[in-house]
Amino acid sequence: MRKLIDSRLEQLARAGQAHLLRKGLKGLEKESLRITSAGEIAQTPHPKALGSALTHPAITTDYSEALIELITPPFEDSADTLAAMEDIHRFVHANIDGELLLATSMPCRIGGDESIPIAVYGSSNIGRMKHVYRRGLGYRYGRAMQAIAGVHFNYSVSEELWPVLQTLAGDRRSLAEFVADRYFGMVRNIQRFGWLVLFLFGTSPAMSKSFLTGRETPLASSFTEFDPATWHRPYATSLRMSDIGYRNDNQASLDISVNRLDDYVRDLSHAISTPYAPYRAIGVEVDGEYRQLNANILQIENEYYSTVRPKQVTRSGEMPTLALKKRGVSYLELRSVDLNCYHPAGISLEQLRFLETFMLLSLLAESPPMSIEEKKTAANNVLATACCGRTPGMALIRGDAAVDLRAWARELCESMAPIAAMLDGDSNGRAFSAALEQQYVAVADPEQHLPSARMLREMRGNHESFAEFAQRLSAQHADAMRSLPLEPEKAEAMRRKAEQSLAEQDAIEGEDSAAFADYLEHYFAQT
Repeated sequence: MRKLIDSRLEQLARAGQAHLLRKGLKGLEKESLRITSAGEIAQTPHPKALGSALTHPAITTDYSEALIELITPPFEDSADTLAAMEDIHRFVHANIDGELLLATSMPCRIGGDESIPIAVYGSSNIGRMKHVYRRGLGYRYGRAMQAIAGVHFNYSVSEELWPVLQTLAGDRRSLAEFVADRYFGMVRNIQRFGWLVLFLFGTSPAMSKSFLTGRETPLASSFTEFDPATWHRPYATSLRMSDIGYRNDNQASLDISVNRLDDYVRDLSHAISTPYAPYRAIGVEVDGEYRQLNANILQIENEYYSTVRPKQVTRSGEMPTLALKKRGVSYLELRSVDLNCYHPAGISLEQLRFLETFMLLSLLAESPPMSIEEKKTAANNVLATACCGRTPGMALIRGDAAVDLRAWARELCESMAPIAAMLDGDSNGRAFSAALEQQYVAVADPEQHLPSARMLREMRGNHESFAEFAQRLSAQHADAMRSLPLEPEKAEAMRRKAEQSLAEQDAIEGEDSAAFADYLEHYFAQT
């Protein structure tokens, strides 16, 4: 791998285009549960001062009314991305009336499914559709899984770089075909190597026992009691990405191809249109109330859980698969990053630098098509790393053989080294190389330097349950953000944006006259 990457970087350098590697765009989506000062999930509506969750471009909700989602625009410099996320946090902290944003990915102090309020988006058809989709997720998988939070790292290759790469590759297809092909090559490599992100940045080795309320018998036996209120796995990195987190056994039989754009769209579309008997048993409209959007394997594309998604910006009311089919891939959404509970914004600049380098590794490394068996192996590597990645002597499967996890991690970091150096350019700070070197240290001594080990070490040292640990850090982050309020001009601009979003929701609701059933029929009939 290293030789190929060195060769491709050398080609870029000889062409005088290496600087284009630094022009990729980076954006963030960050989820956090609003909690009370007692650490319980907030039962209050999405604060009106934050605007409309339906129409605000930067402040919305995910599954739950309490699961706030903060979104930045994309920037060339991740420092600008992080600064934008921190500004949004400051505005939110100033307008949630003493509530906190939970610092951890795994929720705590859940009082059963009914304590997790489903997000509400108003009376418009699009608002109802978003709500009913979430209601369907609750019926299908339970609400607790949907209350888990994470960070999505959005990355797009510079538009200026694509024709350069195509020329260097001697590729004679249309540029659009080349771009789609290379983005899907990135998707495949992220699936192959994505376990590394969980190993290095997984920060959810423990969880509140209340997370398994009603499911204790089948699941609790796979965990060790940390204290009377906490389950954990001693060598876990990311329970969020494990068998009790963002996994769905009902989708295990799905084979969504990541070899070609057309195949990916075809397979997702098939799942959205194929009935599934257990979901038919739930019912769609029961006693005048919609329980789900349909009784198919997937209600919509977003229900398909994956660590990375190829994305295209959708137009109003447009299906994501149709947007991909018409306009190709615009960016990739890396979805496997836990909240960094030690950073008030949920992720650090050093992490962002590393992730940018990792995304370019996935672009520059060879990426042959993936068979069903290779996809299963890659998924199993992710699961094994999530559950027990810090186990001494831990091995993963590469090809037909077992390989030491830490040895493979070092190989990947070594392959990233020339990319980091090229991203640094002539800067004196060596920001990308320094971020990578931090991870060399973590690979060499996981128990001392990985955040998953740090969390358990602190909980033991402080005699804290997971809930107490999470609440302590959440309060610290709130204090940090509130001690550095927004400049008045920024605060006023955000206040106006919130008011504008509320007006936009009112306008949508005022113009909406179609029956909801007709709206859904029209939506799913798009071609």
